[in-house]
Amino acid sequence: MTSRPTTMDPPVCLALPSREPDPVSGCDICLAVANQRFEAKANSDWSKVTDCNVEINRHPHGRAE
Repeated sequence: MTSRPTTMDPPVCLALPSREPDPVSGCDICLAVANQRFEAKANSDWSKVTDCNVEINRHPHGRAE
């Protein structure tokens, strides 16, 4: 039986994680989501942290879409 030599794939290059979005001052929705994000971090629920970041980022704050 002849076996072929194998090689490893090159390493995966990942970008640095993006900065967490800051909640908009005076926005009750952003404040509530930021509090949820804080609790998720305390519980090591990184999926929830990401969900909160997306929600804060996509919250319109009255800007034209």
